This record gives sequence, C-alpha cells and structure tokens, in this order.
Amino acid sequence: MRLALREVVLAFRRAPLLAMLGVLTIGFSLFAFGLFGLVAINIRSALRDIEDRVEIRAFLVDNARDAQVEELIRNIVNFPEVADVGYVSPDSALQRARTELEEFRDVMEGTFLPGSVELRLREGFRDPDRVEQVSRKLEEFAVVDEVRYGQEWVEKLHRIRNIAGVVGSVLGAVFALVAVIIIGSTIRMAILARTREIEIMRLVGATNWFVRLPYLIDGAIKGLLGGALAVLLAWGTATIVSRNLMATTFFTGEQIVLGVLAGGLLGLLGSWISVGRHLRQVWREA
Repeated sequence: MRLALREVVLAFRRAPLLAMLGVLTIGFSLFAFGLFGLVAINIRSALRDIEDRVEIRAFLVDNARDAQVEELIRNIVNFPEVADVGYVSPDSALQRARTELEEFRDVMEGTFLPGSVELRLREGFRDPDRVEQVSRKLEEFAVVDEVRYGQEWVEKLHRIRNIAGVVGSVLGAVFALVAVIIIGSTIRMAILARTREIEIMRLVGATNWFVRLPYLIDGAIKGLLGGALAVLLAWGTATIVSRNLMATTFFTGEQIVLGVLAGGLLGLLGSWISVGRHLRQVWREA
C-alpha cells in the first residue's frame, strides 16, 4: 500500500496538468449528474408540498349536535392515517366562502352552508387507495352526510409522482453510467501514458494486483476531488438560480458527503474497468 501511494504521488508530480485535467473532467461529469440530482430533489420537494395539501372534507348532516361532532373528531384522531383534524362550523364555512369568492358575496347573503370536518393525512398515506379507505371509514358515521377529497386530482398527483420516480431512476442510472465511462476514459489516458512502465513491471514479475493498486487509488482520489468540485459547482448553480429565478432546495449535509464518496466510488470503478482492460491487452501482447 505504501508503494502504491508513493506511485500515486509521483504520478501527480510528473504530470500535474494531466492529473488536474483528470480531476476537472471527472468533476464536470459528476456536476452533470449532480444537476440532475438537484432537479430530482426539487421536483420531489414540490410534489411533497402539493401532497401536503391533500385533505379530506366530511360534510355533516344538518343540525348536527356538538356532542356528535366531538365524538366524530375523537374517533378520527385515532385513525393512524390522520395527521390533523379540524372542525369548520356552518358560520365559519360561510365566512370562508365569502372571503374566497368575494365576487359572489351578494349571492351568498342568507345562504346556509353545512359544517364540516377537515382531515390532513400523514406522509405515506396520501395515495389514492389510502385516501379512499379513510373516506369510506368516514362515511360509516351517521353524523357524516357526504365526503369529498378530489379523487381525480389525488389520482393524477399519484401518477405524476410515480412517473417522476421511474424517470428519475432511469435517468440517474444513465448519468451514473456516463460518469463511469468518462472517468474510465480519463484514467485510461493516465494508463496509456505509463504503458512502457506497466510492460516493464510485467517483465519483472509484478502481479496484477500490484499493477492495479496505484491506478485504483489514483482513480478513487480523483473521484473524490471531482466529487467535491461537482458539489461546489452545483452549489454555485443553485445559488444563482435561487437569487435570480426561484427558491431551490440544495443537498443536505449527508447527501453532500454521500455525493463525494460516490465520486470516489465511481472513480474506483472506472479505474478498475480501464486498468483491467489495458492489462489484458498488455498480457496478450507480451
């Protein structure tokens, strides 16, 4: 291991421009991957904000007694799917309608609106099936006259989330593959520059692992440096977008660390593939 690290340091000293070019190439390839990750995170955040608005409204029968409403709320609080529940009295419902539909304020004079109970569901319980199950449970109460939750809207939102998840996974895999190919090509440039040295090591009896190790360490280090550079570039891009276009969500601290480590892993993988391919070629020619 000490010899391998020494070889890596010497390689950086012998060809610093080539080493920097490798780091920059890896950094920009991971930057493209990071931008995709930022887009995916912000889309997911936007969908989560929309999902937070998913609510079920149970309209109550006319002249519902306070005791019946209190009993209904006590039962609803025990639903595992429910995050929050609130009662809207007939007067409050009418006042809200007049505020939200001010152009129809005159028409609503003397209008009676039924009281209702509004439910907000916990995260993970907002898919169409769960929402429908809660609605059916509400309909079983005698004090509930009608239940509405915007079924078509909830189903469309769920489809959009599923499509975004599938597309995100596929594109993420493609970007990762492209990053591995670019990193592998970058490492291969360094290997080709030292072909003669590898051939000499082969002639003196060096094992495959002994030859591989410096390049694997080199690839991992370049991947880590490229990952850090990609994070900086992504942060700069997100800052510019937030200041000039719209507020964006950036990676968390854990995601940043995982991103840099992923850069090192991709660099290691790219080096492994490139070194293995080149060594097989050298062995055949030897």
